[in-house]
Amino acid sequence: MEEDILYLDRPGGTSLAHCYTPPKPGVTGTTLVFLPGYMSDMEGGKALALDSWAKEQGRAILRLDYAGCGASGGEFEDQSLVDWRDDVLFLIDKVTEGAITLVGSSMGGWLMLLVALSRPMRVKNLVGIAAAPDFTDWGFSQDQKMTILRDGKLEEDSEYSDEPYVTTRTFWQSGEANRLLQKVIAFDGAVRLLHGQNDADVPWMYSLEIAKQMRSADVQVHLVKDGDHRLSRDQDIALLIDIVARLP
Repeated sequence: MEEDILYLDRPGGTSLAHCYTPPKPGVTGTTLVFLPGYMSDMEGGKALALDSWAKEQGRAILRLDYAGCGASGGEFEDQSLVDWRDDVLFLIDKVTEGAITLVGSSMGGWLMLLVALSRPMRVKNLVGIAAAPDFTDWGFSQDQKMTILRDGKLEEDSEYSDEPYVTTRTFWQSGEANRLLQKVIAFDGAVRLLHGQNDADVPWMYSLEIAKQMRSADVQVHLVKDGDHRLSRDQDIALLIDIVARLP
């Protein structure tokens, strides 16, 4: 899909890779925006499946790579959570029009919430897939947090990549400064949260905590008993698409 990749330079930032399909004439519905997880990119299975479905329906969809990830410029270890939030906001503002449905996977679910709070007039629906807000708080042991602060980064083996899973002090401190679960999340649109109960990375109870903290009354949590963190099996993707299809 390389021929479809577009690039925009963010002022003061770097060149951001993205793929955008505009809506077909006469087709209504929000623009879908897929937000990948940590150390992931817009070429993942869920992103591509949603992209394919959107194109079949004539719906507008934006996929993107954060700075330092995928086909975008920049160094991964230089980025913070707020940098990636601002990457998303820049591309939404420059590329899309009208109402938006954000679909956030894992860390993308944290960014989804931050973006919704930054663009309340545009973001209408949220779909979280194993959403992981505040994971800088609950996702690390005290020893790991001390390593990040002392050494500037923590490297761990990753089951999803040959590259080590790196958490920098820059990212961790940005995450800690932008935690959301201690207070009401001021969003009033539809919220759909999918989570596998066999998720070894993000405990499924966090989707319940997000639901509890959302100001909106239109919130549903969909638990997949045998689902893992990725929720990328055929039946998981079918559930995701069914949920997206039912949103306005």
